[in-house]
Amino acid sequence: MSRKLLLFAAMLSAAVCTDRSWGQSDRFDTGKYLEIQSAMLRAINDQYVDTVRLDDLLETGINAMLASLDPYTVFIPEEDEENLDMLTTGSYGGVGAIIQKLPTGEILISEPYEGSAAVKCGLQPGDRIIAIDGKSTDSLSVSQSSEMMRGRPGTVLNMDIVKVRTGDTVSIDLVRERIHINDVVYYGMLDDSTGYIRIGGFTLDGHKDVGNALDTLRKNGRMKRLVMDLRYNGGGLLKEAVDILSFFLPEGTEVVSAKGKHRNSSFSHRTAGAPVDTVMPMLVMVNSSSASSSEIIAGALQDLDRAVIAGNRTYGKGLVQSIRPLAYNTSLKLTTAKYYTPSGRCVQAIDYTHRNADGSAGAVPDSLKKTFHTSKGRPVYDGGGITPDIDIEAQYYSRPIISLIYSGILSDFAIEYYSGHESVPSPSELTLTDEDYEDFIKFASGKEFDSRTESEIEMENVLKAFRREGLGDDIEGADEAIEALKDRLSLSKEEFLRANRDIIRHLLEDEIAIKYYFQRGGTESALRWDTQLQEAVEKWDTVKL
Repeated sequence: MSRKLLLFAAMLSAAVCTDRSWGQSDRFDTGKYLEIQSAMLRAINDQYVDTVRLDDLLETGINAMLASLDPYTVFIPEEDEENLDMLTTGSYGGVGAIIQKLPTGEILISEPYEGSAAVKCGLQPGDRIIAIDGKSTDSLSVSQSSEMMRGRPGTVLNMDIVKVRTGDTVSIDLVRERIHINDVVYYGMLDDSTGYIRIGGFTLDGHKDVGNALDTLRKNGRMKRLVMDLRYNGGGLLKEAVDILSFFLPEGTEVVSAKGKHRNSSFSHRTAGAPVDTVMPMLVMVNSSSASSSEIIAGALQDLDRAVIAGNRTYGKGLVQSIRPLAYNTSLKLTTAKYYTPSGRCVQAIDYTHRNADGSAGAVPDSLKKTFHTSKGRPVYDGGGITPDIDIEAQYYSRPIISLIYSGILSDFAIEYYSGHESVPSPSELTLTDEDYEDFIKFASGKEFDSRTESEIEMENVLKAFRREGLGDDIEGADEAIEALKDRLSLSKEEFLRANRDIIRHLLEDEIAIKYYFQRGGTESALRWDTQLQEAVEKWDTVKL
């Protein structure tokens, strides 16, 4: 047998051996299909008309098999084992920077992480890496460059850099460090009495980041209430979420439980240690990208009537994964249980095979929802995600604006702006002038992005159907009227950029703030235009806990 076929057999064998509830017929069926698969692979190897790599075929089969279970059960091959540390702790050894490939072949430093090895050795947004350990980056992809830049903390990496502001070429020796991205993206005061903490993930010891932010806000003596922002937080380590809940709930409070088929997969977690504050009013912001541990925090605080939840319904990911080692230095990330909030509801979407475009849980019919109750008797529901107490629409971004963001044009202009400006005002005061925005219009108009509006695309589809069905053939002046309407709906890139000046300018200011003040600066800048948060704070007192 090939190595991967042996591995495949080992995976199924482990499943049989660890679940004693299986009957004799189940074991027989498993053995039967393993024998059939082995015979099938031999036949393919011996007789298929073209050359087949059985290892690739087996890996495709393994991935397809796991994909039929749920989206989170995945096979981790040997070559990806080094990423397990990042997967389980959120940290890794390396430089600490986001990079991208330029058309010239060079690797661009797009965004160094605050406090990272990259920042300590003077790397800046816009610096270009032309060689890594003597190897030209011309022939390297982003993933290959990233792999060369990662390594054991304490080891030395040599890079040849073209500096963004001077154009000088320098050689630097960088000592790799354990890179840990602070779980607290930003904290500060929204007004004279409202504290704010934005949590971006739940990595190893991340609760300490939250505790430090909380202590700093409390020391100023002005904070009377707290906003915890979990929007776009995709989750992470469960223990960190429980430790954060321990700051705000009495010691010994059950905040989450899990139930699985295997006895060892079922558990419950309670808060531990003396809380920091159990009475300060709290508002928790969530959206459709708040998942897993974010939903555990939001669900627990809602069920225990400790916080008001605002924003949009959360993602709906309530499945527990465990890492199981397999043969040949591979691993299996396996779903072993489901999470339940204190009221007994499961946040997992009822149907995780049919989701919205952003991956969040789709609409759930009321007939399929079950009613649960908070500690004070308020009704809450299962069926997928956490439904906010205050539902507020987020800022709408049109298709062309989303295209601008994902094309990297905003970031690219921010780097160009950074190259020509030694300093800028603080993020809360950073404002682009009309002249700056005109420079951006010239910059972006020559770049590739989809500037078609939704109405223009819908119009194109209607016209295709209109002509396909021959509806305009007998209508006098139909073609002229159609062209006139198309002209009204169509905007050039420059016209679009001028028509959406305010919202694009704000996004540009946020992106520029990131280049100078890292992610915390971008968040501080964005708070000025966060209408969803502003409305939530205004409606906070309408929910009585």
